[in-house]
Amino acid sequence: MNIPPIEFVTGRVKEVSSLLEKANKFGIPLDRVREEMEDIAGIRIMCQFVDDIDKVIELLRARKDMQILYEKDYVRNVKESGYRSYHMIIKYTVYTAEGPQEILAEFQIRTLAMNFWATIEHSLNYKYKQHIPEDLKIKLKEAADSAFNLDEQMLEIKDEIKDAQRLFEVKSDIISNIMNNIITLMSIGRAMEASRYQVMLNKLVDEGEVWELNSLLDSIKKDIERYREN
Repeated sequence: MNIPPIEFVTGRVKEVSSLLEKANKFGIPLDRVREEMEDIAGIRIMCQFVDDIDKVIELLRARKDMQILYEKDYVRNVKESGYRSYHMIIKYTVYTAEGPQEILAEFQIRTLAMNFWATIEHSLNYKYKQHIPEDLKIKLKEAADSAFNLDEQMLEIKDEIKDAQRLFEVKSDIISNIMNNIITLMSIGRAMEASRYQVMLNKLVDEGEVWELNSLLDSIKKDIERYREN
């Protein structure tokens, strides 16, 4: 069972007020916004582990439905503030009432720890209008380093974490299957047997081994088959 490199994805389209503010700040004519503003649309891809970032990058590079204009590696080339993330500026086609239009968008690929830090920094920049006090900048930089150290430590025990996640998924699938079969028992009028199996399942949910759950599932299936034959 392969664990995908992507934990989750979020996206947003820049609000009109933010779009106008940025266009004014960088001197972008309104009739050139679509061609010159790189983050009208933004997509953040969250990864569990640092090395998952490179896997996601390769997946994006392999896509044929968009053109990558350039990339910025702030994971290896950390910003002075401590910011880490991998950015891709892409061009892709959207279909509107006026026909197909090409727009720019930005991918940001980062770990959960990187995203937590970036969210805090964004909030502080908003509060202090991009002028964060120096003492707070120092603390933020230290926090960024700590977050990256956490990412590196998690990478060292990645195999253990992945094994635990696989085991959890396997057990969840078996438990779901058992529950469906208990419902089947009830539907064929075997409520007492269903109740007995439910008690047995409850004892195994937290501490039961996979083989014990599979054994319980086999027993329920055999009972269902036997009751249906009768």
